[in-house]
Amino acid sequence: MMLRIGACDSQSGLLYASFTRNELARIGVESELAFVRTQQHPLQHEGSAQAKHSAPHINALEEALWGGEIDVAVHALRDVSVEQREGLVITAVSQRTDPAEWLLIPREMTAQQSVLRLRPDAVAGTFNLRQTSQLLDIRPDICVQALRGEVPVCIENLRRGVYDAIVLSATEVIEWETDLGEFDVVRFDPGEFVPAPAQGVLAWQTLRDDTATRLLLREIHHPEVSALTNVERRALQLLGSDLQMSAGIHCRQDAQGHYHAFAVCQTGEILRRARLSSSTSAGLAESLVRALEL
Repeated sequence: MMLRIGACDSQSGLLYASFTRNELARIGVESELAFVRTQQHPLQHEGSAQAKHSAPHINALEEALWGGEIDVAVHALRDVSVEQREGLVITAVSQRTDPAEWLLIPREMTAQQSVLRLRPDAVAGTFNLRQTSQLLDIRPDICVQALRGEVPVCIENLRRGVYDAIVLSATEVIEWETDLGEFDVVRFDPGEFVPAPAQGVLAWQTLRDDTATRLLLREIHHPEVSALTNVERRALQLLGSDLQMSAGIHCRQDAQGHYHAFAVCQTGEILRRARLSSSTSAGLAESLVRALEL
């Protein structure tokens, strides 16, 4: 059976599709790549999962699935809406790469004795409200400005001095094969500076009724990762549309099998945080949202 892998026509899409092809080859499944042209590239800024409707690049791949042009669509799971489209299903997920956010600072701008190594009144670039609210919670004295463009553009603006620092996810830095030699890198603990739900995980989406493809993809599925992202995405869903855009949610499992979940969201001027531990993932999302005391 030859599987047709669909991905968007972007740097990240090529990376996701190539990774998928290698995973399938590992289990002896042949595949071919099909790139779907979209009007909007999937930049790092999350928001699609927080929205009721998927972003244009997700919609284009889902249309290709429905139209029989591809057998499986590969996405960054954080971009896939928590409200699944009728007839489609997330069949499998990948291993998780580093879910952390990184703060990049040019070495000549580093203030080693300051919190986060940022100078007073530094200008930091962020992509979204989630990053902005958490960064200002740590350093309320700095100035935050919106990042624009794909990762290489943001890096170049950092070099040119448009920003004194920028926040990127580790996933994006890896995807774009960014040379960090000229920067100091502050890696935030995902339990403290909470990332987007399902950050660092790829999702393989299929038609619900395509049993043959779904059975094949189960061979590359990581249920231990799915247990974590299910908590994150369920908590996001429970938050409701008013709070989802500022939400960071992360779940991890320790060596003893215990689950540790973290959430952050902004309500008005208040940044609310919650963290819980449990021996099971069952009901953890619901308990985490209650702990935010919204």
